Amino acid sequence: MHDHDTSERLASYADVLAGELPDIWTSTHLPPEDKDDLAELADRIWDLDLVAASLAEHPLQQAAVLSRPDGAQLVLLDRHDERDGFLIAAVAPRALPDEAYRAVPEPNGIALADDPFLSAEHVAGDLLARYDSALAQVRHNALGGIQPSQPDRVVLTWQPDGSVATAPVDDRAGAILVSNGFVQDPQSGTYRLSGGDTRAQARALREIGPQLDALGIGTALQHPAGRTAPTSAPASMPPSPASNRNPTARAR
Repeated sequence: MHDHDTSERLASYADVLAGELPDIWTSTHLPPEDKDDLAELADRIWDLDLVAASLAEHPLQQAAVLSRPDGAQLVLLDRHDERDGFLIAAVAPRALPDEAYRAVPEPNGIALADDPFLSAEHVAGDLLARYDSALAQVRHNALGGIQPSQPDRVVLTWQPDGSVATAPVDDRAGAILVSNGFVQDPQSGTYRLSGGDTRAQARALREIGPQLDALGIGTALQHPAGRTAPTSAPASMPPSPASNRNPTARAR
């Protein structure tokens, strides 16, 4: 069991670390009594090296979760090697299919010294850089050919069945899509607008443009070869195609 001082030390360290990392991070402490949350978190720790070895001998008893608005998460946990400091690891996204992790190296965690200010530099220059790269890869893989969106632009991609699919970064954009007939896939997080009624589809595409623009979010329509979009749909230059990746097997 962890005493109060140990829990306070972990939570305080995580709060300082979150404030020193680039972008905006918040910290949440999970005490020993949050057993279900800790078990779910342990299953998503994205590591096959230092942190995995530690957890194999010392199951997760408490942790601090650092979260970024785009869904990225890091977990801070105790060391059990008689040294000061902590271990930190990446957390895999929820609800992505196993296939999304193929050929994506684990962004294995690192050990941190007992100085959150110096550790923030270490995390930003090492773990966070590898984690962001791995996140981009698995999210791209999960899209299944759908061009990824950016925070300030929703990319709509025509599908072979005539539907339009997208993966907005901003939850506000997602709400607008749903209000205009898009349906979200809870596993991949993508939104899809059926092409069964082409008039309704064209109307929805026409109406989401001004609504997203009011939020400062642009739109782009990705045209596959041989497909022409309805003239009433918003369109702009498509983004550069993402690089191809050869999937193998997921290991986490």
